[in-house]
Amino acid sequence: MRRPDRHNEIELNLLKNGSLTYLLGGERITIPQGSLGVFWAAIPHQLIASSGNPEYYVVTLPLAWFLQCRLPANLVDRLLQGQFLRDPELERFEVDLRLFRIWTRDLGEGRNEPGTAMRLELHARLQRLADVLPSQQLAGDHRRSRALLGEGGLSKVEQLAAYIAQHYQETILIGDAAREVGLHPNYAMSLFKKTFNLTLNEYITQHRMWHAQRLLATTDDKIVDIALTAGYPTLSRFYEAFRKSCGGTPSRYRREHRLADGTVYHQLSDAPRAPCRRSTN
Repeated sequence: MRRPDRHNEIELNLLKNGSLTYLLGGERITIPQGSLGVFWAAIPHQLIASSGNPEYYVVTLPLAWFLQCRLPANLVDRLLQGQFLRDPELERFEVDLRLFRIWTRDLGEGRNEPGTAMRLELHARLQRLADVLPSQQLAGDHRRSRALLGEGGLSKVEQLAAYIAQHYQETILIGDAAREVGLHPNYAMSLFKKTFNLTLNEYITQHRMWHAQRLLATTDDKIVDIALTAGYPTLSRFYEAFRKSCGGTPSRYRREHRLADGTVYHQLSDAPRAPCRRSTN
């Protein structure tokens, strides 16, 4: 992946063999062989390393459908707060592998969208993941993320990405961010662009858009308040950035993705994209 990607879907990765390492919101995440990983792909993410000639399956679920499933809060809240979730029970791998193969086969037979059985299976698999997640405070993960800046496991450019992930709600000066990780500002901008094929300002905007999308889909907060908490000092600048990044207005995005109180949904408003089988070879 040449540059950080973002798309407004919940992404499931199943590793048949090998391992993958993502930079997700400035944090390095490794998915080992036999593991199911889930994250909200609106958060800037990039595949930065792999080992063992990994082969893996991917399924992506539109955010609107995911919210309509009304899954437990311990799963939904964590994903929308930017956490990467991995099923701790590796003994489910053989069952997961069969499911992903069936989904790939079904959608490969000319169907434009999944049938009822597949929808129920996806819902049930996410419910099982919610059932086995250990109790954990969201704030604890935030503190752990902040601690990454002091760890030797991150390169300078990854530390810079982590700094942005932690401070995008503030006014970020490139010079201050570069000095925070011990780089000259000009070199920091050049290194970041070379590594991610993305400027520092573009990366900051991606994080702010993720923040705004989450609040628009899950709260009744006023748009002006969302703009301020996302790091925009004026509503006009927020609207300009949102239209450019998301292809429409914040109000339209909210209408398309939020849930009405008391509404029970029986159909998908948008079908999950076809699961695919990938190899890094």
